Amino acid sequence: MLKQTELETSRLILRQWHSADYAPFSRMNADPRVMQYFPELMSREMSDAMAERLTELIDERGWGLWALEEKASGDFIGFTGLHIPVADLPFAPCVEVGWRLAREYWGNGYATEAAKRALRVGFDELNLQEIVSFTTVNNLRSRAVMLRIGMSEQDETFEHPSVPESHPLRTHCLYKISHPDWIRNQVE
Repeated sequence: MLKQTELETSRLILRQWHSADYAPFSRMNADPRVMQYFPELMSREMSDAMAERLTELIDERGWGLWALEEKASGDFIGFTGLHIPVADLPFAPCVEVGWRLAREYWGNGYATEAAKRALRVGFDELNLQEIVSFTTVNNLRSRAVMLRIGMSEQDETFEHPSVPESHPLRTHCLYKISHPDWIRNQVE
């Protein structure tokens, strides 16, 4: 189990969720631009339930999708971290790296910075051999982050089982990074 309760980068803190995070998290999950590549916006109840579940998973495992705090302001800006998907994905079982940031914090490199820190936890502390990430094929911003953190796009797309069959966001692309590739990226 991961023994650290808080992780840092030069500009960010990845930490356990606080009750004060719930309101800004709910606003973020109700923002149509933030949720553009998700099938639906989240109600306050749905958002709070997600934050509670993420908190529980971090308590159970010692790692997960951590709340993301900007050091300079102390503001909650979203989440980043590692997660075991519950959907019946064609490449499961797996651990994914994921992120979601409030729109006003986009374009600062925060997702890349925090995701790299999460990868370090996955490979150095959890001894994972591979980490994946996936998104709908049109989500070019997240796909760019996947490339910036050293992941490689896989050749085939897949239909995400949690997205309705007729939904335009159902087709997803998959990115992966192996432990040896991550090590190689650290020395380049």
